[in-house]
Amino acid sequence: MGADASKPCTQAPTLDQTADDCSQYDSAKAPFWNEDRTAVMEPIVSKQGVASEAPVTLFDFFEVAVKKHGDKPALALELPCPSVENKSDKGEWTYWTFSEYYAQVQMVGKAMIKLGLQPHDGVNIFGFNSPEWFMGELGGMMAGGIAAGIYPSDTPDQVEFKSRHSASAIACCETIKQGDTFKKLKAEGKLPALKAIIVWDRSTPFETYTAEGDVTVVHWSKLEDLAKDVTDEQLQERVSAAKPGSVCAYIYTSGTTGTPKAVMVTHDNIVYISKSCMTFNGDFGHMNQQERIISYLPLSHVAGMLVDIICPIAVTALKKGWVTCYFARPYDLKVGTIVDRMRSVHPTLFLGVPRVWEKIMEKMKAVGATTKGFKKSLATFGKSKGLELTKAQQMGGSGKAPGGYGIAKKVLDKVAKAIGLDQLRIALTGAAPITIETLEYFGALAISINEVYGMSESCGATTWSSPEAHVWGACGWAIPGSEIKAFRFEGGKRSDVPAAKDLFHPTEEEQGELCFRGRHIMAGYMANPDLGEDHVNEIKKKNAEAIDDEGWMHSGDKGCIDARGMVRITGRYKELIITAGGENVAPVPIEDNIKALCGAVSNIMMIGDKQKFNIALITLKCEGATGELAGTDMLTGAAATIDPDAKNLRQACDSELMIKAITKAITDTNNDGEVCPSSASKIQKFSILPIDFSVETGELTATLKLKRSVATNKYADLIASIYASKETFVKYVGEEPAYRPSEHPGSPEPDAADKELKEAAEAASEVVNAE
Repeated sequence: MGADASKPCTQAPTLDQTADDCSQYDSAKAPFWNEDRTAVMEPIVSKQGVASEAPVTLFDFFEVAVKKHGDKPALALELPCPSVENKSDKGEWTYWTFSEYYAQVQMVGKAMIKLGLQPHDGVNIFGFNSPEWFMGELGGMMAGGIAAGIYPSDTPDQVEFKSRHSASAIACCETIKQGDTFKKLKAEGKLPALKAIIVWDRSTPFETYTAEGDVTVVHWSKLEDLAKDVTDEQLQERVSAAKPGSVCAYIYTSGTTGTPKAVMVTHDNIVYISKSCMTFNGDFGHMNQQERIISYLPLSHVAGMLVDIICPIAVTALKKGWVTCYFARPYDLKVGTIVDRMRSVHPTLFLGVPRVWEKIMEKMKAVGATTKGFKKSLATFGKSKGLELTKAQQMGGSGKAPGGYGIAKKVLDKVAKAIGLDQLRIALTGAAPITIETLEYFGALAISINEVYGMSESCGATTWSSPEAHVWGACGWAIPGSEIKAFRFEGGKRSDVPAAKDLFHPTEEEQGELCFRGRHIMAGYMANPDLGEDHVNEIKKKNAEAIDDEGWMHSGDKGCIDARGMVRITGRYKELIITAGGENVAPVPIEDNIKALCGAVSNIMMIGDKQKFNIALITLKCEGATGELAGTDMLTGAAATIDPDAKNLRQACDSELMIKAITKAITDTNNDGEVCPSSASKIQKFSILPIDFSVETGELTATLKLKRSVATNKYADLIASIYASKETFVKYVGEEPAYRPSEHPGSPEPDAADKELKEAAEAASEVVNAE
């Protein structure tokens, strides 16, 4: 379980890299971006190291993987997939080898050419993660198109924008309903470039036909027949036309601050970053054996694309081992059964956004709260030793296991097996900040979660933590061959920020905007000339703001870098609250501290821009709230334990115990000088919202980032009433939302994972007693 980090690093593995290891921007000419999807960007290579390797396309990589491990399983899907009503049933895994996978991608590429796809046309993929999603993206690329994924949660308006903006000629959809969205938009004249719709729903095959607006609709099962009309030579002509600097995919930004922008990703971007990121990852892929991942995060997001689609090909091509990608069930995140998939697959690498790790932690805490007597003492002993070990495995630690860890490990191994993480070698988190509380919780189980930081514009990762080099609360070090610096900008001039003496208590002078450059930086935001001159000029302006004349990508994140090369985010400039007194306040550390002090809190948003003081909107943990779904009004987890008489949100708002618990967490945070360094940082009033933030209600992006402006506009009347009130707690008064029906009107019944956790605790106690 976990990696053996018996000798943790004392500095970042790339700290001693020379200028020759990094891309030679000084010898290249600005601008380092383009808005034209047909342009070929020349990769800026280094003189030595991973960034010096000759540029190739993704398909050069893919062919190597097939030659090395063509007979090994690449993809695995449960067929048929048990319905959500039968979620406890075990499915049978169907496998595709790397040779079969590659052949299917070729077949899809040929079919898309037959359907009219031209070089640089967009290819939309709309649906939950599946082999068809992978094949649709890679087949479109192979045929010369540019993949443009759409989030499964996107609305018809968002689908229209992304499809029209990407000039997509083909849309691959999971369901007929999704296909009908494209048909309707085409019939209304809103998608002039669209030529064909492909639907892969296995349960509803149908024949090819022509629908409204002269768009061909074909079932996936018919693609092979279409592909027969295109020769190998015709397909190879498209493959050969692609250069390493050619754009192969668009990653649409989350749109937290406005209309999403299309980040242009090149072949060289994804090949380089997959090579660089796989350089430091313990023994992952080093042995001639299978590695396993679970695909469940949105593939239209850069993290899903990189970890699920690209890196498995890279590891299989570059290392001795091979990677099999197992697909989660479409409902796993919605109903909280992702742990069941972990227990089925036993992944060796698992990437979870913070919300996923938190949900697993909450479920395990709920189970732990029912453990009593000797079992409780045993669990406490095991976790204390696990935490000692994982703390010692951080950068600069001894790496040595504490006394008694041998017995503790037997307990911890049982728990890890119960949640399917007993064979895990790399645990990753990214896309949003994760709390120290979550890291310490899993650390106590001897599972060390490594943080990764980046953005769509840097192809997913710019800093990386590994089992050998990580510090909880920091987001790692610059990936090999890249550069990252913190800059201050004053009077139109840029200056380097000095290294932070204390990573967790940097001075203001030691903080600045994090900027980075390297072969992983996007080709630019794409402008579609069909949308008009104003649009093109606006995108050019955005590009110039994002990438300066020296090639530095400006992240918008405030942070610091210490002498060891470790990077830490301290805020985001666009999220900073600027009070009426002109003081800058970073809300995230304050919000995270309140959540850590009061387990009942699910989400919290601090408000105070241009105001005399700060307030907070708080949501409580409720059944069915997954981040994607808002859930019910029935309290769950820690929120259900504070006041036994408060069963739902309405009762919680009338509960003196609940209000007192939240008030204390806010007061204690206000009095913590490290979290709230000034009076301007303190929260004076709060309210509890009638429903949690979620993707379906619009406050969260598909990757569960908070859209602060959306939430602020939605609750504008409540915010105004809080500021007008003389009370510390202001009760929400307004229309009740339409809640989802509760699956458990009373006390929740334990699911299969909960029961196995309890069984693991019993078995663990028997092991220790036997000794």
